[in-house]
Amino acid sequence: MMLSRIAESLFWIGRYTARADGTARILDVHLQLLLEDPWVDEATACSSLVGVMGATVDSSEGLTRQTILDLLAVDGKQPTSIAYSLTAARENARRAREIISTELWESLNATKMRMPRKVPQDRAHEFFSWVRERSALVFGIVDSSTSRDEAWQFFTLGASLERADMTARLLATRSLTEASGPSWTTILRSCGAYEAYLRTYRGTPSATRAAEFLLMDRLFPRSILFSIATAEDCLRNLGPRSDRAGISDFALRTLGQIRSQLEYMPVPEALGSLSSHMEEVQAATSLASEGVRQRYFPTNPVTSWAGEAL
Repeated sequence: MMLSRIAESLFWIGRYTARADGTARILDVHLQLLLEDPWVDEATACSSLVGVMGATVDSSEGLTRQTILDLLAVDGKQPTSIAYSLTAARENARRAREIISTELWESLNATKMRMPRKVPQDRAHEFFSWVRERSALVFGIVDSSTSRDEAWQFFTLGASLERADMTARLLATRSLTEASGPSWTTILRSCGAYEAYLRTYRGTPSATRAAEFLLMDRLFPRSILFSIATAEDCLRNLGPRSDRAGISDFALRTLGQIRSQLEYMPVPEALGSLSSHMEEVQAATSLASEGVRQRYFPTNPVTSWAGEAL
């Protein structure tokens, strides 16, 4: 059986890497939207985005694009920032150094060392692309060089929970500014889903089909349903069921409930109250994460989003 501290480190390497990737995607979409749409009120849009990301900020300060970059990209003390996530992933890798590959350690270490202290607005897209590429490198290394044992299960469990949470946050931003919010095409592109969507539906994205694809598609790896189902599979492999009735694993039961709710929900109903449904997904992933902590590494407090409502 793997040591509790090693399992926890692997779980959080997966989560923090996916968090950095997801945050970069969300910021890239919405900062670009502010540049392209002159009718969007910058302060209101930035405030709404900070709220969706669960960040803590002094409301008395006027929020601008540069404020968002400073807060959610490079602020090493802000738990929701890219810099914080990449640093935390590297520190967890250091604690699990005896079990992770040299290639994975070097990738995380180099990413942390190259993290800039300041990102100007005209270089923001370049920076977000770099974060996505570094995150993809980490996932590629793990996928291609790690045995499908407990180490892989804990890493994938963490990454899957975070992907479900981040996709839910991205979809929640769809209603930030109503008609002037990001288009479904923009959201699909931010998830790396645009080409996959076109191959599936062979047509211009519509609200119903795009939401269905990102919420409920069983084959696309960034859809909420796929991510939750993957997390469920990891939990089943880590703790084989022995119950004759029901499911005693709290995390598995929580994920199963939200997956069933999404799987059988009519798409128009999901679109009708998208923000509230995405909040339910975020709450479920948070509860599942706490359930994993209590079962597999109960000695340390859970690391969670600042301001996250359970």
